[in-house]
Amino acid sequence: MDWLYWQKGAWTTEETPLISLKDNTFWMGNAVFDGARAFDNCAPDLDLHCQRALTSATRMLLKPDIALERLIELCREGVGMFPKGAELYIRPMFFPRDGFFLPEPETTECAIAIHRLPLPDAQGFSACLSPFRRPFADMAPTDAKAACLYPNLQRAIAYANGRGFDNAVVYKTDGSIAELATANLMIVKNGKISTASADGTFLAGITRSRVMQLCQAEGNPVAERSISEEELMDADEVFSTGNYGKIVAVNKIEDKEFGVGPVSQHIRELYWGFAKTCPL
Repeated sequence: MDWLYWQKGAWTTEETPLISLKDNTFWMGNAVFDGARAFDNCAPDLDLHCQRALTSATRMLLKPDIALERLIELCREGVGMFPKGAELYIRPMFFPRDGFFLPEPETTECAIAIHRLPLPDAQGFSACLSPFRRPFADMAPTDAKAACLYPNLQRAIAYANGRGFDNAVVYKTDGSIAELATANLMIVKNGKISTASADGTFLAGITRSRVMQLCQAEGNPVAERSISEEELMDADEVFSTGNYGKIVAVNKIEDKEFGVGPVSQHIRELYWGFAKTCPL
């Protein structure tokens, strides 16, 4: 089994259509989702990912009718249907059925998709600088993990792929560094770690927050601040934090090689140690 779905109140391996042309979410793009991971019989921060899915739905004017505890229970139940240790992506989603311009909150539905997705290579990936920017919070629903935010990031990835890179660095509207197209970004200089300040232009991720907590506990706190393009390119190490790969080195940006540095390696080990405290 590669895919498993919870829809209309039951688990199934057969995907069936859930929305139609008349549904509000189809043409208004207001679905929300979250992504959690299961690997090595662990599901780190599954509760926080489920909570964020519910919060995102509320911020998109939806009204989920499922409790947090039940959503977590369902995700664990679905993961348990796969072989132990499987590397999985867990995606709870909410979307509205009815409404014309505004959604009718009471018609919000929940669905969950769980599928096999191997963790990426720890040796990292390449990225390029891109012409794409993240919007201010008054321009787009940046405080939610909303599907409508992702087409612009898809354009950034397509731009990067067209230039032969795996990912793209995107900017804030003021020209400073925001994140990667698919993950938050951190830099290391002289052993000190920095990341872009969470000013509402991008979703400050759950893995990002967890890494900051782990670093704080070790006495090497992550500085949240404005990061210029020059600082990014002058860094000793660059790495991503995000649900898909957790902590992965950015081994090249444009024509500068970074490789996999000792700080990002150590943080990856710290995170995997934390993950082991989150058994399924």
